[in-house]
Amino acid sequence: MFNPLLTAFVCAADCGSFTKAADALFISPTAVMKQINALEDHLGLELFQRTSHGVILTAAGKQIYEDAKFLFEYSRQSVANARRMTEQNERLFCVGTSMLNPARPFMELWYRISRDFSDYKLHLVPFEDNHEGILKEISQLGKKFDFLIGVCDSKMWLHQCNLLPLGRYRKMCAVPREHRLAGKRSLEISDLYGETLMMVAEGDSGVNDFIRNDLTRNHPAIKIEDTPHFYDISVFNRCAETGHVLLTLECWQDVHPALVTLPVNWDYSIPYGLMYALNPPEDVHRFVHAAAKLQQAANAPQSDGRA
Repeated sequence: MFNPLLTAFVCAADCGSFTKAADALFISPTAVMKQINALEDHLGLELFQRTSHGVILTAAGKQIYEDAKFLFEYSRQSVANARRMTEQNERLFCVGTSMLNPARPFMELWYRISRDFSDYKLHLVPFEDNHEGILKEISQLGKKFDFLIGVCDSKMWLHQCNLLPLGRYRKMCAVPREHRLAGKRSLEISDLYGETLMMVAEGDSGVNDFIRNDLTRNHPAIKIEDTPHFYDISVFNRCAETGHVLLTLECWQDVHPALVTLPVNWDYSIPYGLMYALNPPEDVHRFVHAAAKLQQAANAPQSDGRA
């Protein structure tokens, strides 16, 4: 709902440096400068004074900075207001959707349960995968949206929501298309020796901490580089720009067109599921109960028909 170049602009203004903004956004300084230059060209304004010690907002830049902050909040409020207007007229479930947490798995669940909710409609609510703002989005469960489906092994996420486990996604590796490993159909762990493997920083995910410890102990030839605790598109951009290997998931194979995602001969996987508010309303609780029964039926051992 706003020019995406504003994100780099606000970050650069907050950091006072294109280099520091690049670190915060997990992209290269060149990419930050290109986005700022593109925004200045688009607006026909000089937003920063470039100095040897960093960047300083011009008078025009200060005005755009203040208005950009307002636009970010206004966009969030606009979605919330739209939901309230819709709810006045019909019963519905609001489902969050983003590039890394798409609503498609929820839709597959919905079509198996919807007969019990024939008077409900679905409303998809887009949100941004931003590693700095995702916790605020998760805290909006029960307000901005009723459900999210996605990977959830984060202690910080689970402090803010309930989770109904639905399955597991395989851990895979993504590499740039020109990378030496890109032509392989699958990888062995030994293929990663000498490579830099990007993965989430330690301390928030039990699964990822286990993987890190296993690789560090048993495969020290793999260098590990920390990413933010929560992936966003900047992490995939950094993989494409640096030529490093990214620890990713089978469900994210098509996130970045410059990357190739490959299966690895290991047993690493991570749970995903249905996220909902800590204190959900009755209809959300009823939907979760129906989804849990469906999961139990799917996981029940099948009889071979013999007495």
